[in-house]
Amino acid sequence: MRRFILSLLGVAALAVAAIAVLPSLISSDWVRAELGRQLSAATGSSIAFNGPVNLSAFPYLAVVAEDVTLSAEAEGITAEFAEVSGSVALSSLWSDRLHIKQIALDRPVIVLEEKAADEAASTADRGNETGSGDPLPALVAFLERSAIESVSITSGTFIRRSAEDPEEVVSDVELTLSAPDIDDEFSLSASARMGGRSYDTSFTISTLRSLLERQPADITLAVEADPAPAPGMSSLEASGQVTLNANGSYQIRGGEVEAGEQAFSLNALFVPGQRARFLLDLEADRLDLTPFMDAAPEASQSGAPSAGTANPANLQFLAGFDADMSINAAALVLGEISASDVSFSAALKDGELAAELGHLGIDAGSLAANVATNVTADEPVFRGRLASKGLDIAKLSALAGQTVPLSGALTIDAGFAFRGLDGEAIRKTVDLAGTIGLRDAAYTLPGIADETMREVKAKKIKARIESLAKPLRVAGRLQWRNKPVDVDLQIPAADTILAGNLSAEGIPLKLQMKMPDANLSLDGKAALAGTYAGKLGFSTADLSAFLAGLGQSGAESIGPLAFNGNVDAGTTGVSFQKATISVNGIEGAGSGSVELTTPLKISTALDFEELDLARLAGTHSPAPQAKMAKGAEAADAPLDLSSLRSIDATINVNAKKLGYGKVFAGPVATSLVISQGVASLTLPETPFYGGHVVASLRADGSQSEPSIALKTSIAGAAAAPLLTDMAGFKHLEGALKAEFDVTGAGGTTRTLAKSLQGNANVGFSDGAIHGIDIANVYNNLVSLMTSGFKQDESKATTFTELGASFAIEGGVARTEDLKLVGPLIRMTGNGAADLAQSTLNFRLEPRLVASLKGQGAEISTDGIGVPVVVEGSFAAPRIYPDLSDLLKNPDAALAKLKDFGLPIDKLPIGDLLNGDGAGAAVKDLLGGTLDKALKDKAFKQEEQQLSIEEIIGGDPAPKPDEAAVEIPTNEEAAKADAPTEQPANGAEVPSEDADGPMEGFFKQLLR
Repeated sequence: MRRFILSLLGVAALAVAAIAVLPSLISSDWVRAELGRQLSAATGSSIAFNGPVNLSAFPYLAVVAEDVTLSAEAEGITAEFAEVSGSVALSSLWSDRLHIKQIALDRPVIVLEEKAADEAASTADRGNETGSGDPLPALVAFLERSAIESVSITSGTFIRRSAEDPEEVVSDVELTLSAPDIDDEFSLSASARMGGRSYDTSFTISTLRSLLERQPADITLAVEADPAPAPGMSSLEASGQVTLNANGSYQIRGGEVEAGEQAFSLNALFVPGQRARFLLDLEADRLDLTPFMDAAPEASQSGAPSAGTANPANLQFLAGFDADMSINAAALVLGEISASDVSFSAALKDGELAAELGHLGIDAGSLAANVATNVTADEPVFRGRLASKGLDIAKLSALAGQTVPLSGALTIDAGFAFRGLDGEAIRKTVDLAGTIGLRDAAYTLPGIADETMREVKAKKIKARIESLAKPLRVAGRLQWRNKPVDVDLQIPAADTILAGNLSAEGIPLKLQMKMPDANLSLDGKAALAGTYAGKLGFSTADLSAFLAGLGQSGAESIGPLAFNGNVDAGTTGVSFQKATISVNGIEGAGSGSVELTTPLKISTALDFEELDLARLAGTHSPAPQAKMAKGAEAADAPLDLSSLRSIDATINVNAKKLGYGKVFAGPVATSLVISQGVASLTLPETPFYGGHVVASLRADGSQSEPSIALKTSIAGAAAAPLLTDMAGFKHLEGALKAEFDVTGAGGTTRTLAKSLQGNANVGFSDGAIHGIDIANVYNNLVSLMTSGFKQDESKATTFTELGASFAIEGGVARTEDLKLVGPLIRMTGNGAADLAQSTLNFRLEPRLVASLKGQGAEISTDGIGVPVVVEGSFAAPRIYPDLSDLLKNPDAALAKLKDFGLPIDKLPIGDLLNGDGAGAAVKDLLGGTLDKALKDKAFKQEEQQLSIEEIIGGDPAPKPDEAAVEIPTNEEAAKADAPTEQPANGAEVPSEDADGPMEGFFKQLLR
């Protein structure tokens, strides 16, 4: 500005001097040369008249010169004028006051060349030797001796050039200046075009004399721009009083500024000198910054360097002066944000700028900040600090035009630094260090209606930021459901703080949450709207209890649950990939998706090493029980399949082993389909215990009472391991072929089991019944009659075929056609298996071959009457020969013993059975005394409390509170006629010193 005013003074001096010397000139060439020489000497510049010079004396002394050039290298100014004209009143020739009628500069082109730093310093030094550098005193002194009616510039151009910056051009300059008298008004009006925008300016000073006498002078300034640099900022008006102080400074008091619809009061001080200094105080009732923030970036001027090649913006234009500024506003508006009691101050000294936001009060709280930089740097570096004792998060988000499910107070105490002035440079270089905290905060979990369940609270929690290049880490304890939740959260600070629209883009995060009943880990990107994409890990020791704590139900059968995988969750659904899932200890891996519709739509493909449907469903096979008290029932549990109504699912399963409990088939590939409340699982032909199995299961939860339907076909399976795994039954081996078709319904497991109905066909081949050797029983009847029967797992009855068909009704499978075919024995039988109670009750009728060695025809055993009984639990049945009929009919028994080849003809059996003497005693003994003798023996051993079960099975007697095994109705009559006791199973043979009647009889018989 100083150089610009000096150039105008030089041009004015040029015109006035030319007019003064015109009368003494003779030729135009001499005139041009002499004018150029004298004016160059007077102004310290090089001035040349390159075109014609026209002179006139009447009615005014006037000169018109064309093609005039000016060069002031020291100031870096060059100028070309297409035409310079001027005129003065004739009175100026004899008066000491110069009366300039007109000075007109037509189409001037003025170029200002920016000097390098060292050259600028040298020029400044020279300037300091000659004066203060303030042009206004010289202008006022000139105007004190002059009167200027008009100075004008038409179609002017000003060009600013610099080696570091692109060329700046001000074109279409139109200027008019008027100072007719030092006591009259000084006025200046100008218009120009710069950067695609047109400006109109007017400036007035009430009287220049007041300035000279150091008295206040009224000033006015008006500026208009088209197009407006910002909405509502198309015009600016300022007024006030300016005073020239004794030290050469200018002071403005009582100034008023109106910019658009905003008004400020202004007090300022300008001190010219080697380093000019400005002091500025602005006060406003309301300061609206919205127009400045809404201003769109201007388009580049044609010919200007592209953004990629342009030098970065800097603050070097502030390097030439010092300044102190303060701004106080009762209210500050920025968009929807309203602040109060705004206090801002800035100080610029020797190129160091320090600014402080002392207070900024908003609805959400208050902020304070400070920043400092060196304005002489090509890319200034800003360092500062931001602090707030508490910002209301909900109000703060509302001010930003967003809604977040977080409330509480946000505290900040952090230092910051960045380089550059444009947004991109700041984003690339900004750094932050300090603490950010939450106080009395609450976060509302999306998708949960219950307020007590959806709110997460934090009394006080802080996050430490070491650098934006490092993750922001938040560690502390929250409260959820009145339970503690330990949280360790890491957020990439730069992405979070500088990301912009976090609601849409999401926040990268790593999260570890530890609760008393569950753990959660996240490593991905979450948005405040409730979306998440990334890795997810979740585990709980009891899902049903965890959900119950959330007020949810539907997973009562699920205990331990763990999930790890990649998840993409949104408001409408969830998908997962490369996931591992563990439910009740069953581990699988795969991918799938869940659409959050009604009903839920689930589609998954999972691989399992071992898929146990029993464990998956939350049930476990009970421990085998050798005995079950009479009338006792299996444990009951609710059976609810209503959750199937809320699911439409297709679950593809690949498992190396698939089964229920201990029973497994595989490998198998199948699909579980759930639709309209019905779950269907089809098992294709699959390897199964050395054979194959085909099965289909249908579980219907669409009705009020759940139901199931099971069809199974088994071929060639090894019976021993299968029955052991299925029911703990270890007494049968062979190759199994079976078909089952069973249905049932009920609201509890007991009700369902008791409702089972259908049919089954079961066949075994080339196997054996363990625990009894039927043929050996008949070979050792005498021994059994003396010492009793003891079940021995090492003994077995082999067979080639064993089969039966069952009718299942009320949970009990009954058969009347049980048949066994073996090399030494044939058996038929009937009985029942209670599927609900897991108990057996079968009675087998053996028939022997003649020689007991597989030779000859079958021999009926009716005369001996030793059927085989199988009764008790699946896991521990008792298998024993029933000797009750044998003891009721000893005559037939002895006859049968003879048929079996026993040498009873060598024994005194006839005498024993004739009824005379000792024979009568033996016959009586066999006919009934045996029963009494055994009872007497039992009485003598009262403390041992032997029972019929002990005598037959060799097992300890049940305790007084244990009921006896229930005997089927069709057998009770036969049992009633039998002796109450039989020879003890496994009882030791008494010594000869303690022989009883029965023992003595059989010893005599076998001698």
